[in-house]
Amino acid sequence: MERWVHGVRVRGVEVDEATRCRHYHKAEDVVAIRFPCCDTYYPCHACHEETAGHEAARWPASRLSERAVLCGACGTELTISAYVAAKDHCPVCQHPFNPRCASHYELYFELPSEEVCADA
Repeated sequence: MERWVHGVRVRGVEVDEATRCRHYHKAEDVVAIRFPCCDTYYPCHACHEETAGHEAARWPASRLSERAVLCGACGTELTISAYVAAKDHCPVCQHPFNPRCASHYELYFELPSEEVCADA
């Protein structure tokens, strides 16, 4: 399934208007990640696994300045660094992000170990 969220195509399972999916659907689950392997936004790693048809790739540390995180609340595309630094809210609209997402960063991003430790 795919849905257009703020003019951006997001693929996944049961994606709603704010990027929530079957796997993560609480009020603060409003982030989609653009996977570098397919240049496509997905709400989560499980949606990518179920629908992409290929293995997921992580963003390398050398590309953390790229816009690859979509705020489903306001439609802002954040750089990976800005998203990690924001921790639990969108730096543009202030909508809360799920703080537990930090425990999944390693599924999406190759971060310097001190950033992972600081956000876990």
